[in-house]
Amino acid sequence: MRKTFALLLALVIAPAVAAAPRLYGGAMPEGEARPIGAALAEIDALAGQPGKFVGRIVQVCQNKGCWLILEDDGRHARVKTKDHAYFVPKDAQGRAVVYGVLAEVELEPEMARHLAEDAGGSEPVPRREFQIVADVIALLD
Repeated sequence: MRKTFALLLALVIAPAVAAAPRLYGGAMPEGEARPIGAALAEIDALAGQPGKFVGRIVQVCQNKGCWLILEDDGRHARVKTKDHAYFVPKDAQGRAVVYGVLAEVELEPEMARHLAEDAGGSEPVPRREFQIVADVIALLD
């Protein structure tokens, strides 16, 4: 009877523990996250305002883990950790929710080169990109 109870308890608790998001940077505010693809389609209305965004991680800074690229529906934004106050694992993958300020930015040539190096130097970084300066990042998978 004890073994059966322990097995049932493990089956109920293990999935709940595995499904808990890993938080970086602080507590995630309540509310629904907007897919980053849809948010970028409405950049004029959302730029400069804090928001909650969701997407799939397609790249992570390989130097420190201070940024990641969030993608949805063929559109993407670089998510930078606010003030370099925290970092995500360099091997982070799957889905993520971020809370921060979305903007379109013009990168200086030196910064574009730096970001390309942090990504492994495989591809050049465009001079204009969408960025989110994130207060918190939650890795979901």
